[in-house]
Amino acid sequence: MNTLNQAISNIGIVPVIKLSHPERDAAPLARALCAGGVPVAEVTFRAAGADTAIRLMKEACPEMIVGAGTVTATEHIDATLAAGGQFIVTPGFDPELVAYAQKKNIPIFPGCTTPTDYHAALKFGLEVLKFFPAEQSGGLAKIKAMSAPFPQFKVMPTGGISLKNLSEYISAPVIAACGGSYMVTAELVENQRWDEITRLCRKSREIVDAARLGSAVKDIPIAVPASGEGVSPGQYTEASTDTARSI
Repeated sequence: MNTLNQAISNIGIVPVIKLSHPERDAAPLARALCAGGVPVAEVTFRAAGADTAIRLMKEACPEMIVGAGTVTATEHIDATLAAGGQFIVTPGFDPELVAYAQKKNIPIFPGCTTPTDYHAALKFGLEVLKFFPAEQSGGLAKIKAMSAPFPQFKVMPTGGISLKNLSEYISAPVIAACGGSYMVTAELVENQRWDEITRLCRKSREIVDAARLGSAVKDIPIAVPASGEGVSPGQYTEASTDTARSI
């Protein structure tokens, strides 16, 4: 993956944000996310002033990776770039928007849920796809099934992701990161509950880190006897920890 894609993947969770009052909320929200170890945000164009929110979040926390979501027009891409946005997310696969984003040299994660979508994305040389709405479109089982004929893609599922299923999703190797709004709900933002947003972000990072560590440990080869006749030097084969536990 390229540098930005890898940075987002390292964080593992992407808050999906709708701000009704960007002048009031964008800066403190950015600081709350960063304090919780989640210095990334997808600001959706479902609310007016998304470009203003992007600009203010970047000004408050320059280290943040901030992009635009629910992008449905080339004008949204232009506004995102003018505000200092760093990536584009679209709800579906629109070849015109993908081509325009690539022309403007800004990463784009188009919504893809069908083999036709994946095949179209393949032609554009994309690395990371949005899978939306994730739970309603078949969830992790479908994402894994789709990765069989299209192993070159990493996926960012969004829609129905919560603290309850985050670990299940993020532990799958095909998942680059998970998008979610549970830590930035309208109620939390409207009531300016920045400490709670920070707490939820920290909890999310704990889940991501633990799930990925668990997956990594399962893949570490360990030495087990080659036969049941006792152990002698050089008489080892490699097996996964899962195999070791069954012995």
